[in-house]
Amino acid sequence: MTVGMSFNQLSEDEKMTHFLDRINAGEKIEPDDWMPEDYRLQLIRLISMHGISEIMGALPEKEWVPKAPSLHRKLAIMAKVQDEMGHGQLLLRVAEDLMAPLGKNRHDIMEDLFSGKLKFHNVFHMDAPTWGDAGIIAWLVDGAAIISQSMMLDSSYGPYARALKRICAEEVFHAQHGESIILAMAEGTPEQREMLQDSLNRWWESLIMFFGPKSAKETGNSNADKNIMYKIRTKTNEDLRQEFFTKYIPRIWSLGLTIPDDTIRFDEDSQMWIYKDADWSKFKQIVSGNGPQSQNRLDLRRRSYKNNEWVRAALAAKKAI
Repeated sequence: MTVGMSFNQLSEDEKMTHFLDRINAGEKIEPDDWMPEDYRLQLIRLISMHGISEIMGALPEKEWVPKAPSLHRKLAIMAKVQDEMGHGQLLLRVAEDLMAPLGKNRHDIMEDLFSGKLKFHNVFHMDAPTWGDAGIIAWLVDGAAIISQSMMLDSSYGPYARALKRICAEEVFHAQHGESIILAMAEGTPEQREMLQDSLNRWWESLIMFFGPKSAKETGNSNADKNIMYKIRTKTNEDLRQEFFTKYIPRIWSLGLTIPDDTIRFDEDSQMWIYKDADWSKFKQIVSGNGPQSQNRLDLRRRSYKNNEWVRAALAAKKAI
């Protein structure tokens, strides 16, 4: 920046250069700081999707609260559901701060969800018919989430990075809860082991899809590339998937479970896992609201939002006094 010149006197190109210099130097951007509109929109898209996914992600496990096999398990999964809802609320508050200059708020986020404009994570569109699914979700889905979210702990946007510190700390307990379920089933009866293997078989492709396609060419958009440029994230989808494989495939094999991919192996030359890729056309269908439980869970969220309208109205009235 030229000495004696205020920031507001800079051209848009100069402001952009100054902004990129800040994030490349490791500085954090705060809500009141100048930011390019594209950066703001990227953050709104990512954080809104993340927040809504936390809320929608509580629904498959919520189904197991009344059906958990013991009081201990019931209390644990109930606490996990409460945590996930709290994570969603925390992230939506971060998104609202970004949306305020655009004249939008949380209601707009919910309307975008109900209209299908705002997507939520592919794994939360899926069925969870057995207790084995509750274990797989808490162990492997939450494990994948920890890998993805830890990558953004140093996000260039300060409020998001700070929120993720709390969320990641709690997600570690969720993964430990899932591992406890998995170990109990793996060491249990033949029927329990069969249930666990069946759950892994059904969830494996969804876990491959969790991190998204390998490149922007496969999706027709470059959001991931933009997020890396803006230092909102630091790794590619495939980097994260490979990290997940390295952490969890040996653990899965150590339990005597079979991964439903007879091609999967670690290639010493490339230092990469070789695996059967997911059907990305199926992924697009799922996240577009055509998954096994997409509409059921959206309907439940719609009913809940409508039934609690009186609470929002009462809070708004109190605030206006």
